[in-house]
Amino acid sequence: MNLLNKNNNISILIAGIIAVIIGLGITRFAFTSLLPPMIEGFLTVSFAGILASFNYIGYLSGSIFSMFIKDINKKVIFFRIGIILCLLTTIILGITENQTIWFIARLTAGISGALAFVVGSAIVMNKLNFQNKTKAMGIHFSGIGFSIFVTDIIARVVQNSGGSWKDSWIVLTIVTTILALYSMYILSFDKSIKVEKISTNFDKSLFTPFTIIIIISYFTMGIGFVVQATFLPDIINSIKDLEGYGSMTWTIVGLAGIPSCIIWMSLASKYGSVNIIIITMSLLAISILIPTVTSNIYLNLLSGVLYGGTFIALVGLFMNLGGKLAGKSPVVLMGAFTIANGIGQVIAPLYSVYFIEKFSSYNYALYLTSFIVFCGILLLFFSKTIMTEEQKKI
Repeated sequence: MNLLNKNNNISILIAGIIAVIIGLGITRFAFTSLLPPMIEGFLTVSFAGILASFNYIGYLSGSIFSMFIKDINKKVIFFRIGIILCLLTTIILGITENQTIWFIARLTAGISGALAFVVGSAIVMNKLNFQNKTKAMGIHFSGIGFSIFVTDIIARVVQNSGGSWKDSWIVLTIVTTILALYSMYILSFDKSIKVEKISTNFDKSLFTPFTIIIIISYFTMGIGFVVQATFLPDIINSIKDLEGYGSMTWTIVGLAGIPSCIIWMSLASKYGSVNIIIITMSLLAISILIPTVTSNIYLNLLSGVLYGGTFIALVGLFMNLGGKLAGKSPVVLMGAFTIANGIGQVIAPLYSVYFIEKFSSYNYALYLTSFIVFCGILLLFFSKTIMTEEQKKI
């Protein structure tokens, strides 16, 4: 097997997973992994929450921009720009504590992360030579779980070796720079690809009551996903008798996330997307509440398993459902899905900061988050009553 062959499916999948590790791992999830030591040495929880919102604003902006890059040759260019910016905005966090620079870096990291992940995923989809690309893309999206696990392990190894959180950012940059070279080489083409120009029309008929409910539910999922994605290690460390277990829980989140997309999407194809989304969102809501009701280590580790085993799959489930509903006009509808979810991700850290400052506890932020996810689940149950026969099949 020649892993330097740009057209080898295994090479493409490996390069794609590396792009996910860089686009989401070091620009988003490594921040969560390093949050406890950064809070001890530099950040406040409030500042961390605001930085998270800036990062999500950048990611939302980059995702929307990415959807309108039609030329596959331009996708390769923007993908490489995104990868390079991911690396630059990561090493900055290891060499300065200037708050203004951190704001700019986290915003830019969000934009570049979207270019690396969203555009990179589009290139992977274009290059793969599989009859069933859905299963192959399930393998690709398992990279989200890998991105949590790999960046967390690197950060922990550095700190266990006596390094600081700053050293972790620098080592993460060095390691991923080496990986990035392979990813940028494989996810490219030997010659320019001819692309037909496709016009994008706004089709109002796509926005049926059923579709609008699904979009709103995806908004609630964005809120449900992001509070733990930002604060989980510190949430666990703040529970009495669980100090120091935050990092272990976050590692478990990554491990649980690796197979989740493949498993849940396979079930969705058999039992229906809406039915499986209801189940996964219910498990997500439970995972959010567990740290508020118990200090039992095993139940809180279970919370990590339930969280990691659902949130990654939910992105795939919702986007797959949205793609099927969009038919031949995916850009506008998928854009609406992305915006709704992105707004949820921006809002959640901000209200979390308010509740944490007011009550000196994460509990109230978690109560509200779980309640919002529960509302999304109720909407999904209602959507089943207005589904057409055709929609029931997806």
